[in-house]
Amino acid sequence: MKKWTLLFVLIFSLQTATSARSLEAPPIPKERIAIVVLEEPQSPQDIELLIKPYKDIHLRRVFTEAIYGFSVEGNPESIAKLAEASKQIISISPVNEYKVQGEEGVKIIGGEEVRGLFDKNNRRLTGKGVTVGVIDTGVDYTHPDLRRNYSGGHDLVDKDRDPMETKTLGRATVHGTHVAGIIAANGKLKGVAPEAKILAYRALGPGGGGTTENVLAAIEQAIKDRVDIMNLSLGNDINGPDLPISLALNRAVDRGIVAIAAAGNSGPNIWTVGSPGTASKAISVGASTPTLDIPFLLIEGMRDKMQIQPLAGSGSWAMDRSLPIVDGGLGTKSELKDVMGKIVLIKRGTITFSEKANNAREAGAKAVVIYNNLSGGFMGNLDTPMDIPVGSVTKKDGEILKDKINTLAKVQVTQEKDLLADFSSRGPVTDSWEVKPDIVAPGVAVNSTIPGGYLSLQGTSMAAPHVAGACALIKQAHPEWTPEQIKAALMNTAKPLDKNGKPYRTYEQGAGRIQVTEAIKAESLVTPSSLRFGKYESEGDVHKAFLHVENLSKKPVRYTFDIPKDADGLEWRFPLAFTLEPGESRDAKIELKVDPAQLKGKIHDGYLNINAGAGKIQIPYIYVLEEPNYPRVMGFDFKDGDQPGTYHYEVYLPGGADEFGIALFNPDDFRFVGFLDSHQNVKKGLVNKVINAEDLPPEGTYLAKVFAKKAGKEDFIETMLVIGKAVR
Repeated sequence: MKKWTLLFVLIFSLQTATSARSLEAPPIPKERIAIVVLEEPQSPQDIELLIKPYKDIHLRRVFTEAIYGFSVEGNPESIAKLAEASKQIISISPVNEYKVQGEEGVKIIGGEEVRGLFDKNNRRLTGKGVTVGVIDTGVDYTHPDLRRNYSGGHDLVDKDRDPMETKTLGRATVHGTHVAGIIAANGKLKGVAPEAKILAYRALGPGGGGTTENVLAAIEQAIKDRVDIMNLSLGNDINGPDLPISLALNRAVDRGIVAIAAAGNSGPNIWTVGSPGTASKAISVGASTPTLDIPFLLIEGMRDKMQIQPLAGSGSWAMDRSLPIVDGGLGTKSELKDVMGKIVLIKRGTITFSEKANNAREAGAKAVVIYNNLSGGFMGNLDTPMDIPVGSVTKKDGEILKDKINTLAKVQVTQEKDLLADFSSRGPVTDSWEVKPDIVAPGVAVNSTIPGGYLSLQGTSMAAPHVAGACALIKQAHPEWTPEQIKAALMNTAKPLDKNGKPYRTYEQGAGRIQVTEAIKAESLVTPSSLRFGKYESEGDVHKAFLHVENLSKKPVRYTFDIPKDADGLEWRFPLAFTLEPGESRDAKIELKVDPAQLKGKIHDGYLNINAGAGKIQIPYIYVLEEPNYPRVMGFDFKDGDQPGTYHYEVYLPGGADEFGIALFNPDDFRFVGFLDSHQNVKKGLVNKVINAEDLPPEGTYLAKVFAKKAGKEDFIETMLVIGKAVR
């Protein structure tokens, strides 16, 4: 079963852990568990009747809050047949594995300024009276900064009422405690909403892993517990709106809960926002940077400088002299022989970042640069603060540096603030063609609580709880507001970010970086807070959208619309100016007429500017012409089947496929061997199939090309498959 993307960068072991959580039984292979989504709720008795003909399928859980549906355990072939048993079944999805993805951030979003404001009961805005559910790895509720805010919880992994972080030696977790601290730490550190209540739901167990079933159960329980806000700093790499967790978050919002999901750490490419950050009604959060000192290497004999990405916990990169660069291999002790007083270049892999850095430090290195072993760059964390600078560069830059060994390099540091973090996942969302993420918040070098102390981490996992805390403050100030209004307040008042004067696209940053003070003081709200005009269908296509405009102030407000910047092929129609009295609202119709012959590009996006008296509200929008260049295939996994002599694969086709196949090649000479499977006119969504061993080529290792064609565009994933005896 495929792994789910970490939404913070690194899960590591706490060597001080002293106790282990015992499991009652060996884990059930994930291929034997599936989530069944129903059109309407059914009683447990009706569900039992539905699965009764399948003797090898057993009911595990019934869901009535997060989704209408249930989970089953059994033979994958029988589960596949179950999909055809009733028209009430919308979809059947395998249980996938989820993985988890400082005060400076609180200042950036206006959290400290908010503490000077008061609610309607004349209490300072601290989140008091608001409950936030943290669906994560658990929470160390004994931490001195969290114990006053902890209000109980549930462990969906061990099925008890003790959601303590895992302390198993070698598989300990810290993620949930870090997230909870960003939201509501109230001690040495102050979270965004330091008096909000925290309910902890441990859905991810040892090592930070969990399943769809556990996360759904946590959402279900949080709905029953009537939390005001739920935070999910977890996700996967499937950019589709229809996975069960995304559907469950939409349901939670319908029940009056503000749902927040991390967008993911797969940027800077577009189409990388993963579920549940794709949930339409949830608030999907990308990561921005606080004020950062960004180091660059100036290499003797090179004109261009090379950017370094500091690892969280790194020492300062301010260096007053040029130093030679030396090759440190993989950073093992035996490879670090002549590094005293030098900058060490180390390749990623084999041992942890911290081990590499510690080994270099002990050998006398002045700085460590770790280059990627895959294409592109990466970000990371050190498990303990380091007094020497440690950073990363791309694989390409690392290979350039390898050719400059023993060359002198100088470090130049520049200060940057309020940029979109490179790692932050971008949208838009396939199939629904929606702007995601909705907003961004600080997610780099965020200091917060962990069991036994404090640590700086980075990722959209850290950005999402900034928004959860902000929502707690807004909820205290405006307890009557709906989740849609709270989302609108954040998006209507967000600050759009740019880099060197060039704005980021709406599907990269949503409405921009949150400003919680402005959100609380909002006197006008416009919903929905982003617009999707869909996809071009026919000649003379006219798209209509309605914006609900509310005047929350105590005086009349005049509203006007600015005409967007001219774009060939687009013709806008806006309502005439109108005035709303205090407490009054109205719907404003927006029309977009499209001439595809003139429109350039397959995605058109921007902001609609609404003048609300002296204020301005920006509504991000997106329009799609034909089929844009999203990945046609993603999330492929192949492994032994449930029964001896069988194999199982799954793959996600976000838009379906005109042609789909898995072609096998000899990895030595790339000779075509045959097709593992192939189909035409495949429906969109998750594709699962069990293949018998006799239908496969001989045992061995093959290069697989998993391809999908849709609307004239083909994408493929290349991976190595090992075909042998299927042994359970």
